[in-house]
Amino acid sequence: MNTIDKAVLFDVDRYGVATVTLNTPDKHNAFDDAIIDTLKTLFIDIAKRRDIRIMVLAANGKSFSAGADLGWMKRMATYSYEENLNDANNLAQMLHALNFLPQTTIAKVQGAAFGGAVGLASCCDIVLASDRASFCLSEVKLGLIPATISPYVVAAIGQKAARRYFQTAERFFADKAAQLGLVDEVVPLEELNSAVDNMVSTVLANGPDAVTQAKQLALDVAYQEIDDELMGITSERIASIRVSEQGQEGLNAFFEKRQPFWQKEPHNEGQ
Repeated sequence: MNTIDKAVLFDVDRYGVATVTLNTPDKHNAFDDAIIDTLKTLFIDIAKRRDIRIMVLAANGKSFSAGADLGWMKRMATYSYEENLNDANNLAQMLHALNFLPQTTIAKVQGAAFGGAVGLASCCDIVLASDRASFCLSEVKLGLIPATISPYVVAAIGQKAARRYFQTAERFFADKAAQLGLVDEVVPLEELNSAVDNMVSTVLANGPDAVTQAKQLALDVAYQEIDDELMGITSERIASIRVSEQGQEGLNAFFEKRQPFWQKEPHNEGQ
């Protein structure tokens, strides 16, 4: 395990699975401006790495993250408007970097995820949560609003649910988060590691370039009018990947009843 910052751990295994771990369990993994800087830099670097196929966002301790650190919030209360704007822009940039990572992103939520932590989960492609996980968009309790995370949370749970939970700051649990679309799967806490391993194996079984392009496809076609232009773009994309090296390998492997080259070494738990 590499230590980027003692508050954030980073590791990449031989399968190309990166794990970014929030590591201040004594503070319930609350984040401040320094941690935000570390995460932003890390996400930008991961995006450039061809050897990384999946990123798991995890946290040590009982909580996933309590959101903003109290000391940081106290400092922000003394900032000018311009200082607050710069601070908020940095958080917005970190969330943007996470949301648009080309790699598959999996959030592993074992416990409480409050405030900005709901934004972190919303930015990930897949969210796996334990049955002990809970969520809260708590900003209005402090007279604030969940502004920088709002585009990602609304995309995850929809406008109607966001209108409720942005205003009420109600705490809700993993089963409700799954109903809302924030969480993809809920498992017992003791099975969370296995659930993440299984999801990693599922993604690794697929064509690396296809997975990357499929993620971008979902981002690009969402909420677009289905017109001649969009149909032309999607037709071009499938034609392009069919004649690509990996597309040819995948098709030939299927018809020849063999595994494609990216499946030759399966991912195993603990390796």
